[in-house]
Amino acid sequence: MILFKKSGELHNFLAEKSKEGVKTGFVPTMGALHSGHLSLIEESKKDAFTICSIFVNPTQFNDPKDFEKYPITIEKDIYLLEKAGCDVLFLPSVNEMYPAPKKKIQYELGYLENILEGKYRPGHFQGVCEVVHRLLDIVSPDNLYLGQKDYQQCMVLKKLVELIGVKTNIIICPTTREPDGLAMSSRNMRLNEAERKQAVRIYQSLCLIKDGLKPGDLKGLKQKAMDHLSEGFKIDYIEIADAATLAAIDNWDGKAHLVALCAAFLNEVRLIDNIILSKN
Repeated sequence: MILFKKSGELHNFLAEKSKEGVKTGFVPTMGALHSGHLSLIEESKKDAFTICSIFVNPTQFNDPKDFEKYPITIEKDIYLLEKAGCDVLFLPSVNEMYPAPKKKIQYELGYLENILEGKYRPGHFQGVCEVVHRLLDIVSPDNLYLGQKDYQQCMVLKKLVELIGVKTNIIICPTTREPDGLAMSSRNMRLNEAERKQAVRIYQSLCLIKDGLKPGDLKGLKQKAMDHLSEGFKIDYIEIADAATLAAIDNWDGKAHLVALCAAFLNEVRLIDNIILSKN
């Protein structure tokens, strides 16, 4: 695995690969890697020269304390990436990613910026777009691999690719889960033993919705899920939404493709998850 810390050097290296006709896959991360990240590397490696980035992006944290507490495990991450057969690691500094003050681009994300994650983390998706735009400029990958756990973020990045006019294909891979169903997340490292056992209730709440889904009024089903999660959690949202638009659905016609999404605090740790409920 080749490690780059300078964007110009990586860009030039990959430009040569492109001239050689090499197909590239890119997995952007904030480190603290787990099996979910590695599954994206594995998926990319099936047919592409694979680049991973590790950069804890300050512009997407609306809570400075959350940024300060984000787990950093660089040595372990490098070991895991080498073991997984990743071809290139990009490990930039903040100054490398944001080399000089520039006029901020305001990405026109529409309603996606004001619902669910956008509502509870104002400015978050602008920060995500800012860093991914920069990374796409540097890496120019053929494929961008994302995890379904960040469902709304996947939709935002599809919008970003459309806005900036790049030809990168977005490939969304299934959420990787622990044996008890908890969605793998770097934030899980911050849970103590008791919290870790309790955290699975998020997934259980979403499963209650999936198991109870039937055409008609969904408000009671959503309330049942919230009741299951109420003890010990501070719930930001549990929502049943159209899977294509994220518009909230209170009454289901039995046909629309649905997704259930949840975000909740377990003490100081904010966890998110989602599951697909139905397909057309």
